[in-house]
Amino acid sequence: MINALDLIPGAIDRFGARVLEVPAGAWNDPTPCTEWSVRDLVNHLVGEHLWAPHILAGEPLEQVGDRYDGDLLGDDPAKAWEQAAQRSGKAWLDTDLSGNYRFSFGEAQLTTYADQMLVDLTVHEWDLARGIAQPGSLDPDAVELCLAYARANVKRWDGLGIIAPPIPTDSTDPVVQLLSLTGRAV
Repeated sequence: MINALDLIPGAIDRFGARVLEVPAGAWNDPTPCTEWSVRDLVNHLVGEHLWAPHILAGEPLEQVGDRYDGDLLGDDPAKAWEQAAQRSGKAWLDTDLSGNYRFSFGEAQLTTYADQMLVDLTVHEWDLARGIAQPGSLDPDAVELCLAYARANVKRWDGLGIIAPPIPTDSTDPVVQLLSLTGRAV
């Protein structure tokens, strides 16, 4: 059975391919994440992937502190992404997800963290593509797993401010369903 850990390396690569497509003048363009520009979106993912090795190694949040707050992209956003993605990708290889970790929201299984990371990569791949006006499709296996995770957690997300409220849809397309559940108008 396929799981998030199996799909994360490909999701990292696909998001990275989108980062390399960002035109020089598009870093301040809006994305479907209404409060984030293209730069903000990529900065968010860079931060997530700089954190991943620490979390997967079991380092407490307090030990990492605020070192990944603020602008992580500097003058070369693509290079910042590549460096974060390399570190994250290595950490996900051969990692043991059988344990738990104490996140800012409480304790959770590392398998849940992997699911969340896959959702973040997959949905934000779509956001980035739209932010730079590029067409694209999402990996069907990633969409299937992310959609199952979103369906199971959408009510829990309500009011947390981590995603926009779901947008009702009658579509049977799994991509549209996933994006709608995560507050994106397709």
